[in-house]
Amino acid sequence: MGLFGKLRRGKERPHRIVFIGLDGTPYTFMKRLIEEGRAPNAARLAEQGSLLRMDSTWPWVSSVAWSTMMTGVNPAKHNIYGFIDRDPATYKQFIPTSRYMKVKTLWEVLSEAGKRVVVVNVPVTYPPRQVNGILVSGFLSPNLDKAVYPPAYVPTLKSLGYVVDADPWKARESKDLALQEVNAALDARIRTLFYLFDHEEWDYLHVHVMETDRLHHFLWQQMEERHPTYAPAFYEFYRRIDDMLGQLAAKLDALPRTTLMWMADHGFCTIKKEVYVNRWLMDRGWLKLRNVPPDRKKGLGEIDPSSVAYSLDPGRLFIRVHGREKGGCVAPGAEYESIRDEIAAAALELCDPDSGEPIFQAAFRREELYHGPYLEQAADLILAPYDGYDPKGPLYKETLTYKGSELVGMHTYDDAMLYVGRRTIPQRRFSVLNVMPTILDVMGVPHPPGLDGESLVG
Repeated sequence: MGLFGKLRRGKERPHRIVFIGLDGTPYTFMKRLIEEGRAPNAARLAEQGSLLRMDSTWPWVSSVAWSTMMTGVNPAKHNIYGFIDRDPATYKQFIPTSRYMKVKTLWEVLSEAGKRVVVVNVPVTYPPRQVNGILVSGFLSPNLDKAVYPPAYVPTLKSLGYVVDADPWKARESKDLALQEVNAALDARIRTLFYLFDHEEWDYLHVHVMETDRLHHFLWQQMEERHPTYAPAFYEFYRRIDDMLGQLAAKLDALPRTTLMWMADHGFCTIKKEVYVNRWLMDRGWLKLRNVPPDRKKGLGEIDPSSVAYSLDPGRLFIRVHGREKGGCVAPGAEYESIRDEIAAAALELCDPDSGEPIFQAAFRREELYHGPYLEQAADLILAPYDGYDPKGPLYKETLTYKGSELVGMHTYDDAMLYVGRRTIPQRRFSVLNVMPTILDVMGVPHPPGLDGESLVG
């Protein structure tokens, strides 16, 4: 049974939760589906519980937002700042995985409290950590065989036709292939959800639907523009989501002391322009490259020693501080603060060259957003765009902005969503930090020390 297996056998469960991750489904979009009669099950559930608007994190990417959800702390404590990061001493870039997460996750806290957890497909759970139950990692997993704890559960998942993720490369080929991929992956996700519900013992069952995010990236604009083919297909996908919620609710009606929750980690909107931050830094003279175009194999090693700043996705800007960054030329202290202030001010003045619209609504200094022992790994500035302007981190682009036809949807900050069933919770401004303490309170589990969020329930 492993480390946790005998902690709670035979004891009465005080409360259970089924938690569905609807990655990137905006609160305002869900409300519109309800108002237009497209989501009757969600409408009924909203009347029976609390459907709430929530803030995401900065930057508003799934790796950071879900890491914050599953730890209840800000990035300077959990140490996940994006899908890509760098070692400042070597400029080697890497993908932060669960190995880089510095604190215990919700499922580990629940496991130590004697709860049996079943967690499937949440970002930044690869490689899977040991839990009292089952953990199936998400899309950063190289394959299913390496994604599952305990490994002995792999054959069961394979028998269900489970897939780790939709194939984004196929989805880039055409909108039709994108729809095929997300619907096939959703098939596998729903099938696995109900198998786990019916056949596994659990106190906390969490299944993450990444396909909503994938659908939005490839087809959000077509939905908003009422495309004759793709908008109906988009809404059909959400009809399936609503059916899933309805089936879950019907099962939960027969289960006492069991709460349905769902969450979206950020909102979505149509991309007006991709914005290449390193191009802007080059145009302003803050970034220089050894070769133009650079040798991609060298990555950040192409940065000229005279450069004072560079950027990584999405809108994270690093000052090349002497003693911290490889070959850094900016003195810490007054010179660092002066350059950071100068770049921040310039970012707020940057406008779309075609429309004249401002691109960034804020340029946060890292200490304005984060606090904790791993603050030094954070970007020096985090650029917060207006909706529609998607900051990107390629080292070299010939133009400041670009509008493509493959990826047409981008994340937004203040339109995330949380649903808590069978409870009335007043709407107020809160963030993803509040989700973990809320779950712990619903389940009657003490909070670990150091959480940054507060529970939404008494």
